[in-house]
Amino acid sequence: MKTSTTTAIGAHRIPAQAQHSAPAATTTHPPDGTPRAPAKTAWPHRAWYAAWPALAVYATSAVLHLVLLAAMSPPGAPGVHDKLLSWDGDLYRSIAQNGYPDSFTHDASGKLVGNNLAFFPAYPALIRTVHALTGLGYGTAALVAAHLAMIAALVAVHLLVSRLYDRRTATVATILLACAQPMALAFLMAYSESLFLALAAATLLAAHRKAWLTAGTFALLTGLARPAAAAVAAALIAAVVLHLMRERRATWRPLAAIALACAGTPAYLWWVGRRLHQTDAWFTIQQAGWDTRWDNGSSFWHFLGYAFTEADGWVPVSTAVLLLALIAATALAWQRGTWPPLLIYGTAILVLTLGQSNYYHSKLRLVVPALIFLIPLARALSHARPRTTVIVLTAASLFGSWYGAYMLTSWQYAI
Repeated sequence: MKTSTTTAIGAHRIPAQAQHSAPAATTTHPPDGTPRAPAKTAWPHRAWYAAWPALAVYATSAVLHLVLLAAMSPPGAPGVHDKLLSWDGDLYRSIAQNGYPDSFTHDASGKLVGNNLAFFPAYPALIRTVHALTGLGYGTAALVAAHLAMIAALVAVHLLVSRLYDRRTATVATILLACAQPMALAFLMAYSESLFLALAAATLLAAHRKAWLTAGTFALLTGLARPAAAAVAAALIAAVVLHLMRERRATWRPLAAIALACAGTPAYLWWVGRRLHQTDAWFTIQQAGWDTRWDNGSSFWHFLGYAFTEADGWVPVSTAVLLLALIAATALAWQRGTWPPLLIYGTAILVLTLGQSNYYHSKLRLVVPALIFLIPLARALSHARPRTTVIVLTAASLFGSWYGAYMLTSWQYAI
């Protein structure tokens, strides 16, 4: 029997002897000029290739934020460690260390006030895990947990945007996300924003890969991190609908993903209601402690009028201007053919933030995981001249890092 002396590779055939001189891995260059990963490499090399831009962005953002925070702290003021644990961070630490209360909380006059049941359990659970594994104090464990979640978030976002566009756009987007957003410092604090973003981005990435059960599991965990996980569930539902329309047949995995995505937040709300023997207990606590309720955006419009006509100081005005800029950038993203689940996720985060009566000085922090308003600028900068890109990213990163440090060192209210 005669053996063929040629081997098929793609649409071409090459002599067998040439196979031994061909390299084991080749690097190709897509139209944007950034190199793709070698076609055949060991998994550690592939993992490093996928993760190193996000790790570099994390390291840069951490140094920039923390150095500016330390430099702007007045003499005799609490140190960087304490500032990163301030406000909600101390409440999350308390939950991880002491658990949740088992009743409503009242002040000395008998008036109902908020308590720690308003905060979802995923981030405190991560703090307890870090504490158990490392032996660190709960405060330090809370910060380590936030930083680990931030790294995971940046890797997931970079992978997602790389799939939707290219690596250069993904790298620019992660820089804007971690450094240039005015309240990106919250990602490094003992807050749940970094964990929420990590889980949300992982959900979107898995959905884009059609790993439906993985996407559903991440969406379930997102629902245990923040109530804004409704945006993640909506995005996953959109991804499933698009998939089913394309396939024209229903299978159980995408439908199971939807069920998982819709289970997390209701499960925690049900648990709080059962614990306090009142169905709407969580909503009662939220309103009593933080006056947070859905008001169709009336408080936001009132804030805009206040900021531009009556406000004393630049923080309300800057907050209003920045929020309006984010709305405009989101509208621009809708005109640029962005992947629909990402559009729905980011827009829903923005709507949920602006449609509630939460404090105006917290809104910039609450929208930092939204992603969508960063995409138009990231795409534009990825195609700009390198010098222009470097100048814009440097200026934006310095401004965003300074803004967060100012709010944490000089602003008298919670962020």
